[in-house]
Parts: sequence; C-alpha cells; structure tokens
Amino acid sequence: MNNTTGESMSLGSVMIDIQGTELQPDEKERLLDPKVAGVILFTRNFESIEQLQSLTASIHALRHPRLLIAVDHEGGRVQRFRDGFTRLPPMRTLGQLHAKDAKHSFAVAEKIGWLLASELLSVGVDFSFAPVVDLDYGGSKVIGDRAFAMNPVTVGQLAFHLMTGMRKAGMASVAKHFPGHGFIEADTHTEIAVDERPFAEIQQKDIQPFLSLIENGVDAVMPAHVIYSKVDALPAGFSTHWLQTVLRSQCHFEGAIISDDMSMQAAAEFGPPAERVLKALQAGCDLVLVCNDPLAADEVLSKLNWHAGPLSHARLIRLHAHDKIAYSKLPYHPLWQAAVTEINLLNQLNDQQELI
Repeated sequence: MNNTTGESMSLGSVMIDIQGTELQPDEKERLLDPKVAGVILFTRNFESIEQLQSLTASIHALRHPRLLIAVDHEGGRVQRFRDGFTRLPPMRTLGQLHAKDAKHSFAVAEKIGWLLASELLSVGVDFSFAPVVDLDYGGSKVIGDRAFAMNPVTVGQLAFHLMTGMRKAGMASVAKHFPGHGFIEADTHTEIAVDERPFAEIQQKDIQPFLSLIENGVDAVMPAHVIYSKVDALPAGFSTHWLQTVLRSQCHFEGAIISDDMSMQAAAEFGPPAERVLKALQAGCDLVLVCNDPLAADEVLSKLNWHAGPLSHARLIRLHAHDKIAYSKLPYHPLWQAAVTEINLLNQLNDQQELI
C-alpha cells in the first residue's frame, strides 16, 4: 500500500534506534534525515501489542517509501518482544530435534519461521535479523544455543526451512554472522574478536550454510565484527575482501549486506562513529546499524557524506514486508495453531534439559 501522507525520499543507508514506546519530536526529525533507512526496535520500545502497532504505524507514516522496521527476534534469549508473542525456543532445540528425526525438524523449522514472521508482520515490523547460521563449536559466549548445530549441512538445511517459513509469511530473512562467528569465544559486543583459522577451513565449514541460503535467495547477510587474521586485518564488516571478493564475487550474493551494530566494542576501535559507518559502506555494506548511542547517531547523520546507488536502494526496498495477517486473526489461523503446538512441545523439551 502506498503511503501518500509521508514525505517522498529514497531510503538512506543508516539504521538507527529510538528511546521509548512512542516517537519523540527530535526522533521524528532524525528519521526524516535522508541518510536514514530504518529503525531497529528493542525491548524498551515494547509495552503492548496495541502500543507497538501504533509506534510502527507512526514510523511507517513518516516517509515514502516507508522506513524499514527491524528487530532481533530469533528465539531463545534473543527475542525482544514477549508479552502477546509466542515464546520461541532457541534454535539449538531444532538441531537436537534434527538428530532424532530430520524430516520432522524441517517441518517444525518452517512452522517456526512462519510464526516468527507472521507475529512480527502483524504488528508492523518488516523483518527480523534471523536466522543465525553460525556453527555451534561449543565455546562461543555470544552464540551458544542461538546456533542450530555444529554440522554445516544440518545448519544450512534447518536455516533454509526457517527462511522458507518466513518467506511464506511475507518476510525477508537475514543470515548472520558472515563468514561465521561460532568458532571464537570472544563476545564482540564487549571485546575484540580474532579467528586465526585459515581461509580454507572457514570456507569448508562456516561459509557452507551461507552458500546454501544464497543459492535459495536469502534477502540479506550480516557480516561478523570478527577479524579473520589469516585472511584480512579488518573485521569482516569493514573488509572489502570479505564483502566484495568473497561474499559478492565468490559466493554470488546479490542481496543486501547489513552491518552489525557500529556501537559494539569490536567496531569502536575503528575510529569515530561517522568514520566507522563510512568504512563499512565503502567496504560494501548497503545498510549500517548505529544503536544505543543517540549522540553517535547524530554525529553520523551530520558528518556522513555518502550517497548509495540505485542497486543498493533496490536491495533495501526488497526488505519491506510483503504481506501480513491481522494480529487479532492469527489465533484462528491453522498454520499459527499448528506452529504453537509444535513450539510448546519444543519449549517443554528445552525447559526439561535446562533443569537437568
């Protein structure tokens, strides 16, 4: 549906956040900056279903084409909205299910993808930063049970079915964290992370699930704030080699490249906020996240000198929601009912394992 009330301007290349449960005048002004492409929401932005619908409607009404609205909503410990939403299990439970019954796990993954997407779409969110396709090597502090499994083939298959469910609901998917964040223990939110493995090993293992999703048309990829020291001295999200040579040329990825948050410690080493954002855009990102730091967002918007081309803009436009079911009608939808039944069983399984 075209929005005739908002100002007409193309999407920019920066995604920022807001402080509370409704838009403030200074935030509206910020979101009207042509450098802005969208808003990432957090738990602090959520009070109720009605409030969230009102907030997303007010953001979407500002401009045409509509600003993108995204959220980290993967399941397990990374699920920003809880009350009124189905509690999604961590993706590791799908990997455990796969070990017992692969075919059933694929069907469940698709149901979860559909439900995850449908519930978010019904409240006006365009997309979630999911799925995580990092491999579960067992030692990562930040990935942990967010990963499906250790086996790259299993991860690729489960992520494909989750993505398929999301797509059927009308939502784009974002595979993260390229080329793979699962091997290292460091948490890039708070520390510098270095993976010292040779490229051949990363290519044979960690990149495989990304290739599987790229072959099946994944809409976006998020690079890791990890330095792969045997390949490049820069973290993947700042690296022309990783983004252009490997992801674009060798992996034939044509969708949107979305940076991880530029306020994270592993990114903060690379200059002031505007400089960091510019480096990421020059390396090949189409969209750069600046979160939880309004002063940094203001600095980026005032100092960044960047004009994205039409191809980059087209990649971002594809991330808009394609369809949605009204929130009030979801409980009566047979796919929603089937998904909730499966999810409740998985949650019980997961809760039992946590007790052991």
